[in-house]
Amino acid sequence: MSRKALITAKVHEYLINRLEKSGYEVIYRPSVTYDETLAAIPECAGMIVTTRLKVDKQLLDRAVQLQWIGRLGSGMELIDVPYAESKGIRCVSSPEGNCDAVGEQALGMLLCLMNNVLKSNLELQRGIWERDGNRGFELNGKTVGIIGYGHTGGAFARKLQGFDVKILAYDKYKTGFSAGYVQEASMEQLYAEADVVSVHLPLTDETYHLANAAFFSAFAKPVYFLNTARGKIVNTPDLIAALETGTIAGACLDVLENEKLATYSAAEQAQFEKLLRFPNVVLTPHIAGYSHEASIKMPQYVLDKLNI
Repeated sequence: MSRKALITAKVHEYLINRLEKSGYEVIYRPSVTYDETLAAIPECAGMIVTTRLKVDKQLLDRAVQLQWIGRLGSGMELIDVPYAESKGIRCVSSPEGNCDAVGEQALGMLLCLMNNVLKSNLELQRGIWERDGNRGFELNGKTVGIIGYGHTGGAFARKLQGFDVKILAYDKYKTGFSAGYVQEASMEQLYAEADVVSVHLPLTDETYHLANAAFFSAFAKPVYFLNTARGKIVNTPDLIAALETGTIAGACLDVLENEKLATYSAAEQAQFEKLLRFPNVVLTPHIAGYSHEASIKMPQYVLDKLNI
């Protein structure tokens, strides 16, 4: 029986050390390609993945000794979980490990946007001292709508405590989660009341391009829109149009539809450059769940669930 574990991404040494202490021979290949994974997987009992490699039927059919797959972070869309489980392969993820990091990032980006922190900093770098044009808006007294109330949506709500905001949360597949600081709501309530909207959803057929022209125009007033989940939840041309027309007040995006900048088509490059030029857009390179603390907490949760 194999005791090899393949790690397919850059990880904290905590994960490697703990696997080795449990008797695994660690194959650490943070830049491994799909084809190289196909070649290596027949000898492996375990596999650690993030968002880089697709674990599909072809790969799983070659994984003749594989017992478990550990996903660092949340979202299992790149793993064919039903097929893996049909072959007796246990699949676990660790959304608990980086939800606080995502919640803090979402709040930080929102405050940065509403208070023109990034905009004014960039202006100062060009020698522009502008106060009136950078007068901010307070979060205090606003209504924040959260779409998807799992680990990250819940963490964002917790971080908002103390800002004197009304928090409305909608989750199609979860009910009964109203607490002292969050009110379970319908999408109709979010459309009617929200000043800020943050999506915390997995990428599925149902959520692909959920944030499109119809979505943005459904809100009663221009909202600040946040996406720290998955880039393909947003229709980028529709988002740009909503920004250009003032349909939304601004956007915070930690994720993009295509995050491989070197592969951009001319159209994608033009869209990206437009987003960078908007004074009311804050972009970061998919770092919301990537804190130093999360790099340890995520493998802790994964290995604890696998009893390793």
